[in-house]
Amino acid sequence: MRDKPISDLRRRMIADMTVRSFSDKTQHDYIRHIETFARFLGRSPDTASGDDIRRFQLAQVEQGAQPPKMNTQASALRFFFTITLGRADLAHQLARTHYPRKLPRVLAREQVARLIEAAPGPGLKYKTALSIAGACPRAGRRPNPWGAGLRGGEVVMLRVGDIDSKRMLIRVELGKGRKDRHAMLSPQLLSLLRAWWLQCRSRGWLFPGQDWLRPITVRQLNRVCHMAAEAAGLGSWVTPHTLRHSFATHLLENDIDVRVIQVLLGHAKLDTTARYTHVATNVLRTVLSPLDRLTLPTEGPPA
Repeated sequence: MRDKPISDLRRRMIADMTVRSFSDKTQHDYIRHIETFARFLGRSPDTASGDDIRRFQLAQVEQGAQPPKMNTQASALRFFFTITLGRADLAHQLARTHYPRKLPRVLAREQVARLIEAAPGPGLKYKTALSIAGACPRAGRRPNPWGAGLRGGEVVMLRVGDIDSKRMLIRVELGKGRKDRHAMLSPQLLSLLRAWWLQCRSRGWLFPGQDWLRPITVRQLNRVCHMAAEAAGLGSWVTPHTLRHSFATHLLENDIDVRVIQVLLGHAKLDTTARYTHVATNVLRTVLSPLDRLTLPTEGPPA
């Protein structure tokens, strides 16, 4: 069976994205959104007008498309019209959907510990993978997060050589935004990693899949996390990214400077990290109200 030929327009858009070092996933998503737009038009997307753009976005809203999807579509179309076609006038017709940002849901420390302990076997593979994303306290001591707060996609792409036990760091290559960074490596996590390596003896991927030449997938990590959450009696909303949220929140509650947490998480903007101040309950409880600093006159008993 012969592959479907690639049109010159698609080839040009792929080249534009490649030159700008867009990730494979971003390129795939952008092409998919342009295909959706072309199907709506019933003709080549380079013949679209401003009215076509308005009709398309209205149709998406009527079909129940959520704001994140609408905004991703707008970004793909904006790139297509502005860069590939050189039609910035059409890009101005695109509407961006504003919506309230919800606070991240986090797990308490004991819940994280239950989740990690409930990770399915055999062996320590998934317990170790979830531990890198999350945080867990050491019993009987001041809470000490021993995860690394990595994204699910960063966890599955780790290699054995990324664990730097001499400097107690984890090297994250080509994380979000295709940026390298270092994450923390605690002694407790290092012990768990060594125990897992003794079981797998891998020389490549830290968490190899059934085919040892390839790592486990993000979907597989998500499925395992849901299984562990169910076994631990937690909600179905728990994902590996919930562990990342919990990791950041626990660090903030341990009085770690928010700018340090920003570096550990790989956030480009401090505002993104500052969201966790809204869910760090220990931090909120220690704030003294200005009213408590006032000396209010006490009224005597009524005459």
